[in-house]
Amino acid sequence: MTSSTSLVRYRPTLVQLKRKKAVSPASFISCTTKLYQLKSSFKNALRPSVKWLYAHGVTANQVTYSCCYCFGYSGWMVVSTLYSPALVFITAGVDVIADTALYLPFALLLGVETSLVLVIVFLAALSEFTGVLGLMVGASRRYDGPMGKSDRAFVFGLLAMLWAFNCMTPFWLNVVLLVMLLLLFVTIISRVRCGLAETATNIHK
Repeated sequence: MTSSTSLVRYRPTLVQLKRKKAVSPASFISCTTKLYQLKSSFKNALRPSVKWLYAHGVTANQVTYSCCYCFGYSGWMVVSTLYSPALVFITAGVDVIADTALYLPFALLLGVETSLVLVIVFLAALSEFTGVLGLMVGASRRYDGPMGKSDRAFVFGLLAMLWAFNCMTPFWLNVVLLVMLLLLFVTIISRVRCGLAETATNIHK
């Protein structure tokens, strides 16, 4: 009886939903185009630290395990400037696990379409898989957008913050999720096409 009462107590009423400020999904799309530029600048800022770690015998795998333990994004950025064969498998697996753990709770929000969240989680995993497949066909690890890992993290983080401050209605949240779903399709196709194009270029060299 107590649990059912608590659910009703925290369930937003129709009046509360109407009072929430709707946010247009166009603002999210315009922000994601600059994320990869910010990532490059951040990686350049971390290069002195990477050189220091390398000079002191710290391996990429050690940094990766430390990153998994601490869940630090900065640690992942340091790792991405180093390389080892095992690192490809470790980072790809961690990416999929992290995406699943962080995005699935959105399916529990009242008014949010569970199917949209589940499809996004699946497509996010598929996009990382297609990125790693580039190595199998003689191309590089593909990070093509427009909805890469950092883009997804930015959008979901912003959605969570807006929802927490009652600035996002379930309707607009579903709209943003639908846009993300479509952009993930574009991302997967883009990574496959760019990987094949890079492979063809390498063959002709």
